[in-house]
Amino acid sequence: MTDFELSLIAVGGAFIVLVIGFNKWQEYKAKKSVDQAFTGGHDDVLMNPQEPSDRTDHVRHEPSLDFQSEQINTEPLHTYADAAKADAVESPSHDDLPVDELIDCVVPIEFETPVRGEKLLEELSAYKYVGKKPVHFVGLDHSGARAEIAHGGAYTSLFAGVQMVSRSGPLNELEYSEFVSQLRMLTERFNAHADIPDMNRVMTIARELHQFVAEHDAQLSVNVVANGAPWEVASLLGALEKLGFDMRPDGRLLMPDGEGGALFSLSLNVAISDTSTNRITLLLDVPCVTPERDAFGAMAACAKSLATRLGGTVVDDGGQAISKAALDDIAVQVQDFYGAMAEAQIPAGSLRAQRLFS
Repeated sequence: MTDFELSLIAVGGAFIVLVIGFNKWQEYKAKKSVDQAFTGGHDDVLMNPQEPSDRTDHVRHEPSLDFQSEQINTEPLHTYADAAKADAVESPSHDDLPVDELIDCVVPIEFETPVRGEKLLEELSAYKYVGKKPVHFVGLDHSGARAEIAHGGAYTSLFAGVQMVSRSGPLNELEYSEFVSQLRMLTERFNAHADIPDMNRVMTIARELHQFVAEHDAQLSVNVVANGAPWEVASLLGALEKLGFDMRPDGRLLMPDGEGGALFSLSLNVAISDTSTNRITLLLDVPCVTPERDAFGAMAACAKSLATRLGGTVVDDGGQAISKAALDDIAVQVQDFYGAMAEAQIPAGSLRAQRLFS
């Protein structure tokens, strides 16, 4: 082997060692930056909600935060609300019960003699869905009030409700026919009478309600992108959990609202096998969180806190930096959105809203 060949081998070996060393240094730098970001003395914006400083030094760009609907439609759903009120049976709507005239097709079932709650619960356990639409029941107790069916109770009437809309779409003819068939089996078993609504009218109301859901199915997102080396996923997950995020069994990271619900979610935008990421996305399901929580404000503050801690920049889905003024503009739109939902009698974060936008 010649001296020239030996020289080439030596140079190649030195280059390989250099590449390996550089990669190890990059991994160490990313891990160290995450660890330092969450062990330093930074104020936590979520825990100390002072007015955050605007760290965006770029020229202001209009944000393109992702509303899933094309725009915020602030027209109240008078047509549907009027139709629902006209169809209400005997008592006013009870939006704290699992059967609600505003969002369910409700069918009253009258018994010839009172039926014990234990027997009803046993029979009704088989009737939970038609297609993808949930089915619920409440009873009329001895005091004449609607109540959830319970052991030890006795009920003179039953109110069966099938939800007319979910994010998967409106109640259709096949699902409604299945619902009616189930009720007919129940009435035969209990020797009862059911007042079945006209299918065409139910389909019309379901389509109108679905239009409302489609126009108000709003989800807002903000992103934090790394200014330098990507962040190590393992260190980042541990740090996010210390910051207050809950890791759910399905892998989602959620910021809890303190009452069993969630303010917003967080995605690392990586596959299971990936070890690093350079982008974090925070997502708010707007109609599912009450205005009192100020979930958008909390999400924006969290994004700014993460950007400060990790050495990143808050950007929209197009990669453009978002200024504080732009975030304030979005916050105003969110408040208008909440007002429209309240006027339609489906307040954001209510049981009605959570059922419709499930």
